[in-house]
Amino acid sequence: MTTKKGGQQTFSRFLLLWVGQFISAIGSGLTSFGLGIYVYEQTNKASLMALVTLCGFIPMLILSPLAGVLADRYDRRLLMILGDSLSLIGLIYLLVVVQSPNVTLWKICLGVMISATFSTLIEPAYKATVSDMLLAEDYTKASGLMQLTSSAKYLISPVIAGLLLTIANIELLILLDSGTIIMTIFTTMVVRKGLKIDKSYEHSTVSADLKLAWQAITQQSGLVILVLLSAILTFLLGFIELLSVPMILSFANTAVVGTIEAIVATGMLVSSVLLSIVPIKKSFTKYLAWSLFGEGFFMILFGWRESIFLLCLSGFLFFAMMPFANTTLDFLIRVNVSPSLQGRVWSLIGVVSQLGFVAAYAFSGLLADYVFTPLLLEDGALASSLGQLIGTGQGRGMGLLIMTAGLFLCILALVIYRLQSIKQLEKEVTYVL
Repeated sequence: MTTKKGGQQTFSRFLLLWVGQFISAIGSGLTSFGLGIYVYEQTNKASLMALVTLCGFIPMLILSPLAGVLADRYDRRLLMILGDSLSLIGLIYLLVVVQSPNVTLWKICLGVMISATFSTLIEPAYKATVSDMLLAEDYTKASGLMQLTSSAKYLISPVIAGLLLTIANIELLILLDSGTIIMTIFTTMVVRKGLKIDKSYEHSTVSADLKLAWQAITQQSGLVILVLLSAILTFLLGFIELLSVPMILSFANTAVVGTIEAIVATGMLVSSVLLSIVPIKKSFTKYLAWSLFGEGFFMILFGWRESIFLLCLSGFLFFAMMPFANTTLDFLIRVNVSPSLQGRVWSLIGVVSQLGFVAAYAFSGLLADYVFTPLLLEDGALASSLGQLIGTGQGRGMGLLIMTAGLFLCILALVIYRLQSIKQLEKEVTYVL
């Protein structure tokens, strides 16, 4: 970890670090998009596509707490460099696998897990770095830029991948991903060179470190509720993240999928830029609740019909809501946790919240393939009733599942709006540095 002294509080140094992560996000988005298309086209099963994605989450769930402890003990930028460098092993293995004549699903899953294992080092170190380098007044601005990084994976990567897949194959996408990682390592090394490291950390056991971080969360009921609600939130968002691509592929080709994903992710880009220029300074709970309600409402519209125009419009507005929700969540947690604990705290929060994604990936594909899709086929049980409203066919069951998740997200937003314990997090800020 670093200490904030003098010129080390400059926003420009954080910007350089952010540029590296932005480039890396584009590269990882290429591989993620390409593998999803590749597996779905080979198997025609949303559940198997979900399995590959799930393999990317399992290492994070298991190793994230340890990564958080390391982020509080050692140089956070060095951990980011190691995470990026070692994740190349998984990408190289994937490249060999997809070039072999007999490609099997388990080999793809193994490659994804290898890369994800080492990438686990990056997230808690990167998130904690924000508190290392910046003043509290810059937190929401930095969060807006971090949302831009997230949007790159959905905005830029699908367009590039969609176009490249019409003239090339998955191998090229993996190679490009590897190249972006090398560039990211370079920018992180430059930033690390000018930062002093705080050596005052008192070493203890991993379990004791994690217990201390958990106590930092549980001592405020608002934080506990926020973390639990984030798990429910990620569970509901996991449905649209996983099912949107196969739903669109049921009536369009990969180029159209890439174009739609790029258009809708522009919403995240617009909101992220807005937040980096005009950061949120008050009413964080209201922004959180209404942005989540908007996400749920636009999820319902997204699954409504097989209309490219409606998909683009509702998807754009859905993504436009995400930076507001993510930024307010980030701020409410960051200012109520000591910077010395943030590596561990962010890793624990990541595990709890990502359990929602794992549950969504575990169940969404199965529900889509074996429950919702059969209901809305031409001769399905709901074809003559609900099918008259939202349509019938291969992708309509997935649309209905996305709509159902959106409805529950709207309900969750209304619950958050009413919770006084979350509002108290704004009034009783513990750490503003």
